[in-house]
Amino acid sequence: MTVNGRKVSADVEPRTLLVQYLREHLGLTGTHVGCDTTQCGCCAIHLNGEAVKSCTILAVQCEGADVVTIEGLASPDGELHPMQKAFWEHHGLQCGFCTPGMVMVACDIARRKPDADEATIRHGLEGNICRCTGYQHIVEAVHSGIQAMNQGKR
Repeated sequence: MTVNGRKVSADVEPRTLLVQYLREHLGLTGTHVGCDTTQCGCCAIHLNGEAVKSCTILAVQCEGADVVTIEGLASPDGELHPMQKAFWEHHGLQCGFCTPGMVMVACDIARRKPDADEATIRHGLEGNICRCTGYQHIVEAVHSGIQAMNQGKR
C-alpha cells in the first residue's frame, strides 16, 4: 500500500486493523483510537480517496491501496491543508482528540459536496463524535475549509 505518498509493506497478522498498523508499525499516531466499535470516527483516514474508519478495516485488505492520514494532509514543507487551517482559525477543536477524524471526514465532504450547506455538513459529520464542543465551531470550520478548498488555497 501507499501511505501518505510512501510505498510501505510489512508482514502483519491477518487480524491487524489498519488503525493498529498505522499507529504501531508506521508510527502515524495522529490517527486516534477512541471507541474500537466504529462509533466515534476519530480513526477516520482516506482510503483510495474516501473517508473510512480505519478501525473497521484490516491492514491486509489495503494491499495496493492508497491511504492518507492526518499527517499526510499538510504539504511536505509543513504548511497546513486548508481544512486544517480552517479548524485552527475557527476554533473547531478543544481537546483535539476527535480532530484528526473530523478533518479527514470534512475533506471528504468537501470532495463530494463542494457546495455543502450547514445541514449537509452536519449530516456528513454524523459518524464523528466530539465530547467537548457543541459542534457549531466544527461546522463553521468545515464550511470555511470547503470554501478555501474550492478557491484552491493551500
